[in-house]
Amino acid sequence: MIIRIKTKMPSPYELTAVHQDTHDTRTFCFALPDDATLDMLPGDHLYVHATINDKAVKRPYTPSSVPGTTGYFDLTVKRYETGLVSKYLHDREIGDRVLMSGPNSGGHWVDGMATRVGFVAGGTGITPIISIIRWILVKGLDVELSLIFANKTEADIIFREEWDANAREHANFHAYHVLEQPPAGWTQGRGRITEEILRQHLPPPGPDTAVFLCGPPLMVDTLEGTLKGIGYAEQAMVLP
Repeated sequence: MIIRIKTKMPSPYELTAVHQDTHDTRTFCFALPDDATLDMLPGDHLYVHATINDKAVKRPYTPSSVPGTTGYFDLTVKRYETGLVSKYLHDREIGDRVLMSGPNSGGHWVDGMATRVGFVAGGTGITPIISIIRWILVKGLDVELSLIFANKTEADIIFREEWDANAREHANFHAYHVLEQPPAGWTQGRGRITEEILRQHLPPPGPDTAVFLCGPPLMVDTLEGTLKGIGYAEQAMVLP
């Protein structure tokens, strides 16, 4: 019998492994009992709690591992110089315990909500989206997936190898990368995500379409308005 974990009070989780994803992004693996999983839907989040400079702080992070995974869960976190909790996590070592509460319900995926799904992400806004995409692909759901992922440079693309592998192995998965500083010979998007890019690389608006949008607040606000202008219904847009 699988135990489903959800807590309102912060609980300690042991850090068991760290994977370097990019120059400033790491995936942190935290232990669960062998027969336990987080009680969450794809896109839901945990709060990481810490005391920094004698002040209690908390920040939301969406597990990047597939919901339903037993024995562990992953958090993928980019280190920001101004990010108190991101720096705190990047300073943790194997064996350290980190306080977390949740999972908490956010803008998540529910099986059957759409047959064509667009994902628009900027930087670490990819973390709830990777969880949803992994879930749909692992379960083999009949859903068309289209990802637009914006980053500063090619080296900033989190999960780059996985995106490339998914595109090769799953005919229903499509990825388009947009870079502010593209290298010579770059053949995909340049600059910022535009209305033209959204129209070309997302499934068209319709009753069977949903679009997940996650990234820096200014980007989300701007693109939410653009998506509405294209014709996506407000209820079709999900902000994890």
